[in-house]
Amino acid sequence: MENELKIYYGEHHSQFGVLRVPENSDSCPVIVLIHGGFWQAKYNLEENNPIAEDLTKRGFATWNIEYRRVGEDRGEWTSTFNDVIDAINHLSKIADSNPIDLSKVTVIGHSAGGHLALWLGSRIGLGAIGGPFNELLVTVQKVISLAGVTDLVKMWEIHEQKKMKSHVAALLDGSPEEVSERYKLTSPIELLQIQVEQVLIHGELDRHVPADLSKEYCKVAADKGENVKLMILPDIEHFKIIDPTSSAWPSVVESI
Repeated sequence: MENELKIYYGEHHSQFGVLRVPENSDSCPVIVLIHGGFWQAKYNLEENNPIAEDLTKRGFATWNIEYRRVGEDRGEWTSTFNDVIDAINHLSKIADSNPIDLSKVTVIGHSAGGHLALWLGSRIGLGAIGGPFNELLVTVQKVISLAGVTDLVKMWEIHEQKKMKSHVAALLDGSPEEVSERYKLTSPIELLQIQVEQVLIHGELDRHVPADLSKEYCKVAADKGENVKLMILPDIEHFKIIDPTSSAWPSVVESI
């Protein structure tokens, strides 16, 4: 059994999270979940409900967060990023009234959420500095990227090659040529070194976000001495990696 609460961390209708805590728990580790969907408003946190429920049954509190996305009124391009920070910071405001242990916080993101999770890792230890973003106030012990977008420029190039609308350009309001500084501020591979343990898990059969992106990121990270681990899962595609009934899920649980 679990207790489930929808809690707003801001005034926008997308600034909320769903907190699940195991029933009769005194204090438990927290897993922050960031959903994917190429940062688009038509996808939402319900994608992560099955894994949130699974992890809560395993004794973790889960904070499944929503954030402002492309296709809704989100104001500045930075709002998507600042929402992720504000959602995690909000844990400190609800810790007194919920049995959560903020000394044990792991962030898991899938696809575009994996990008945001790794980007969030780059904010650790920056304090109030570092461009147009809010300060991260809650300590994070580990970041886990599931089929994450590790390189925004390469993802933009992949969409261009496929003659697709670029979801990356929509997120940052411009191409790498038009707003190059924004790509440097938000693309995980540009932000190494990251002062947190990182685990990247990717399916070899992923057609939405190629596994090569995670492979290249981990190579660069390892060369820089990062605390990084890569798991490439054969016969796994993009969405199986967040399916608790799939053969991929035990690898994710083990990584936590």
